[in-house]
Amino acid sequence: MGIIVENGGILTTVQDEGRFGYQAFGVSTSGAMDNHSFHIANILVGNDMGEGALEMTFIGPTLKFTSDNIVAVTGGDLTPMLDGNEFPMYRAVLVKEGQTLSFAGARNGCRGYIAFAGGLDIPIVMGSKSTLLRNHLGGVKGRKLEKGDEIGFVSAKTILPNMEARKVPASVYPKKEIVLRVVLGPQDDEFTEAGVKSFFWNSGVITNEFDRMGCRLEGPFIAPKETSDIISDGIAFGAIQVPSHGKPIILLADRQTTGGYGKIATVASVDIPKLVQRKTDDKIHFKAITVQEAQALYVEEMKELDGLRKIIHQPCKEVLDCRLVAKRLRKLFEE
Repeated sequence: MGIIVENGGILTTVQDEGRFGYQAFGVSTSGAMDNHSFHIANILVGNDMGEGALEMTFIGPTLKFTSDNIVAVTGGDLTPMLDGNEFPMYRAVLVKEGQTLSFAGARNGCRGYIAFAGGLDIPIVMGSKSTLLRNHLGGVKGRKLEKGDEIGFVSAKTILPNMEARKVPASVYPKKEIVLRVVLGPQDDEFTEAGVKSFFWNSGVITNEFDRMGCRLEGPFIAPKETSDIISDGIAFGAIQVPSHGKPIILLADRQTTGGYGKIATVASVDIPKLVQRKTDDKIHFKAITVQEAQALYVEEMKELDGLRKIIHQPCKEVLDCRLVAKRLRKLFEE
C-alpha cells in the first residue's frame, strides 16, 4: 500500500543522494538536484537524509494515497494541494488513505521534493534508488512517473515523535540576479586573462537549454588562449565547461561522466540549490572563492542540518503545554 499516480506532472522522478562508484564505467551519479531541500524533507519525516524521495519540476504529480503516511513537501513552491485545499510546506503532515496530493504549478522556484516517512519501496540498482533517465536506470522502470504507476511504502508512519515540532521556515528563492560562488579551475589557465575577467564581470543569462544534465548560459564570449578543447577528464557536479563557442555550461546531476572542454570553474556545492531553482532568462553572477572556503561552507551546511535534526526531536511549546495539562489532570484524578 502506498500511492497511485493519477498524473505524473511535467517531470517527476525518484531520486536519492545519487549513484556513486560507477562514473569510471560511464554511469552518471544522478540524484537530487537540490540536495538541501531534499535533505530537509527526509529529516522532517524521520528518514535517513539520503532516503529516496520524489523530485518534481514546475508542475508536480497528482498522487492518490492508498494508505496513511506522513509526508513533507520542500523546495520550490509548486502550490501543493490536499483534496483541493492548500497543503503546508516544510512540515510533517499526516495524509490519510483516500486523500489526493496535487500541485497547481510553480509560484517560487521550480523544483520540489516529496519525502514519505519510512521511504518508498523502490528497487536499489547499483547502490541507489535514483532515476537516471537517459540510461533508463533506477527509479520506476528508469523513467519519469506516469499515470497508473503504483509505488508502495516501505514502512508507513501515522505518528512521529514531536509532530508539532517537525516544521521549519520555507525557503524563498529570490527573483533577482543571484550570485554563485565558484572555485576557479581546474583548467582556468586555458583561458585568456580577459576571458576569465569576462566570466566574473558579466552576468550570464539562463537559456532554455536547462535540464537535469546541465544549464547553458548566454553572455559575452569567454576567450581561450588557443582552444578550449582538452583531453577528456572527469566532471564534477557543478563544473562549468566552456566549449569552443565561448558560452559556459554548468554540469548538473545527470551530467556525462567525462568531457573534452576546459572547465573554467566549479560551483560550490552549497550554491547548487540556488541555481537549480532558477528559470529561463534569470541572471547569474559568479564570485570566486577558495577551495578551503567552499569546504567550510559545506561543513557549515551539514552542521545546520544536524542542528535541525536535533531541534525537531525536542518537544515544542504546544507539546510541552499538553504534557503539563495531562500531568495536572492526572493529579486531579489521583486525588
